[in-house]
Amino acid sequence: MNILLIGSGGREHALAWKIAQSPLVKRLICAPGNPGMAAVGECLTIDDPIAFARQEAIDLVVVGPEQPLAEGLADRLMDAGIPCFGPCKDAAQLETSKAFTKEICAEGGIPTARYGHFTDADEASAFLETFSAPYVVKADGLAAGKGVVIAETLEDARTAIPDLLAMSGSIIIEEFLDGREISLFAITDGENVVHCGTAQDYKRAHDGDAGPNTGGMGCVAPVVFWNDALEEETYRTIIEPTIRTLKQRGLTYRGVLYAGLMLTQDGVKLLEYNCRFGDPECQLLMRRCTSDLVPVLLAAAKGTLSGHTLQWTDDHGLLITYATQGYPEAYEKGSPINRVHDAGAEPGVDIFHAGTAMKGDQLVAQGGRVLSITALGKTAAIAQERAYKAAEAIDWDQGFYRTDIGKNNVR
Repeated sequence: MNILLIGSGGREHALAWKIAQSPLVKRLICAPGNPGMAAVGECLTIDDPIAFARQEAIDLVVVGPEQPLAEGLADRLMDAGIPCFGPCKDAAQLETSKAFTKEICAEGGIPTARYGHFTDADEASAFLETFSAPYVVKADGLAAGKGVVIAETLEDARTAIPDLLAMSGSIIIEEFLDGREISLFAITDGENVVHCGTAQDYKRAHDGDAGPNTGGMGCVAPVVFWNDALEEETYRTIIEPTIRTLKQRGLTYRGVLYAGLMLTQDGVKLLEYNCRFGDPECQLLMRRCTSDLVPVLLAAAKGTLSGHTLQWTDDHGLLITYATQGYPEAYEKGSPINRVHDAGAEPGVDIFHAGTAMKGDQLVAQGGRVLSITALGKTAAIAQERAYKAAEAIDWDQGFYRTDIGKNNVR
């Protein structure tokens, strides 16, 4: 098979790493890719994915990031008869429109937070008074991880409304759900579902969950407070009703569903959906997956997922995000990074590139989140020790990472 993978981040490097292991793969092209992905596939800049896929006899396109899906790339590929792992534009509204997701929840009886949807600032401000602190205000559309404000006071929540309205033209105000957050993943062809496991993400920039929210500073799997019963409950009450409701609307979702969940005193509730694998969770999922991923991706894209499953190691996994100082605010680009290869040679460790580039023969930081250091071990403590030993081995003056990833997950 010839496979085209769209994207250039840590998520896509992990997918490329896993896809390249399949005996079914003849050629893997990553567009545009990154220095890490160049070790497992061809990295090319492609202006027209449809024309390229036709010219190069691509058998499957795997879309990593959300923006191409929001722009309808899957629709155009499917219209051209090219199998695509990734939902059509209308189904991808599960990520691109929080209001759409809330509508699906209402129609499918899916447990989620009480909410209101507004385009008027005054109406939104008045609705805030029906809640107690803290207040959750969200931009309705894509906002690159910056579209959610959790305000401790009514004044702060009201102040956030105009800025979030400016991002997408409408906002969601919802009740704050108290509990423990977890990410759950499922691959679907619009009817059948393959379980893809869970992970716990660490979103704050600094130790002790201090500092601003980020795209993810680390994650662990499996998660100490999660179990099979909760997972079955989630598929029954959240994932499966979502797929059924989309189908009733005439929307066939082919790809991965990423459910952000909150385990509350009243059970599992949906916080949000994303229409792609999470980053950094994907990196850990790919490390823990022991099956050939390619048949499942292709079957989901073709609508023939029935009978497929994925297998997972019993080993514990831990991921550390190595980021540029200043992230998620302003940061400098171009700082040199050394000894990544040596660090990746540690037992149980694999390192995935995100915001990296080559300047001549020198690897440099080109983004905020730059490297994903993953480690597996028979226990959570072993995985943690291996990951941090690898992080310490990397020579990068301008980098930083949290030192407490997995602290509450080690038994």
